[in-house]
Amino acid sequence: MTITKRVTFIAKEGCEDKMKELLSAMVIPSKAEEGCIFYEIFQYENNRRKFMAVETWADEKALDGHKASAHYAVYKSSYEPYCEDKYTDELEVLG
Repeated sequence: MTITKRVTFIAKEGCEDKMKELLSAMVIPSKAEEGCIFYEIFQYENNRRKFMAVETWADEKALDGHKASAHYAVYKSSYEPYCEDKYTDELEVLG
């Protein structure tokens, strides 16, 4: 069963560019991971401090592999100084 998440990030005032850089660096290597079905980062046009990652993984093993990757470790150790808030929603596909 696939796993889809929406992760929302609110950058600290003045840190929008750094958050954009850190999150954008995740896209290409994440898409190349085994079990990645969808992975995109969005920046809200009406609130440049707000970002959303939408990701779909084939299964828990694929998501665990993502969390164990080198690029995830870099992001995980780097984003907090620039991030005011972060929350995750698990999404269910209907239909």
